Amino acid sequence: MKIRILGLFVALGALSLGASLCRAQEKAAVGQPAPGFTLPGSDGKTHSLADYKGKTIVVEWTNPGCPFVKKWYGGGAMQKLQKEATAKGTVWIRINSSAPGKEGYETPEQAAATDREQKTAATATLLDPEGKVGRLYGAKTTPHMFVIDPKGTLVYEGAIDSIRSTDTADIPKATNYVTAALADLAAGKAVATPSTQSYGCSVKYAGK
Repeated sequence: MKIRILGLFVALGALSLGASLCRAQEKAAVGQPAPGFTLPGSDGKTHSLADYKGKTIVVEWTNPGCPFVKKWYGGGAMQKLQKEATAKGTVWIRINSSAPGKEGYETPEQAAATDREQKTAATATLLDPEGKVGRLYGAKTTPHMFVIDPKGTLVYEGAIDSIRSTDTADIPKATNYVTAALADLAAGKAVATPSTQSYGCSVKYAGK
């Protein structure tokens, strides 16, 4: 009987370890399938990553109160990137993971007002106040950028560009990693720079 009980504990332990490994593997990683998610949007609708299957997708973490985000939206640079990408069939998703009471938190109505104020050209702005999707993707900053290819593989994650500043004058001087990744995909090539260190304001998750 003791041997049977011991065997049962070993089996349960193996199952638990297997479940933990599965959960770990579900985290976003370059070169792996992008984890799916479903979130409410500023348009009052629910959006799932699966809705855009077969498309190139850019995912941008955002926070309207962040100076680094204001750098990109204040002069229209982010909107220009969004327009150029979506005109070529790319889906552009913005995600706000700021928790209630934290900088950048918005209700759907407030997010819709921000969309209008910023004149965003993104496909959708989604809200992740519990931070589940942000943590799933390992989003650390605003902005933090991710690119998913038409096969559903995460092919880029990191900074939007190569100059870590809040100065709009630096935008044209910098290498834009997102634009470069999209160009590589359009040319049928592997993304030359698949990962960089993101910069910006920390994502304002609950408990932080």
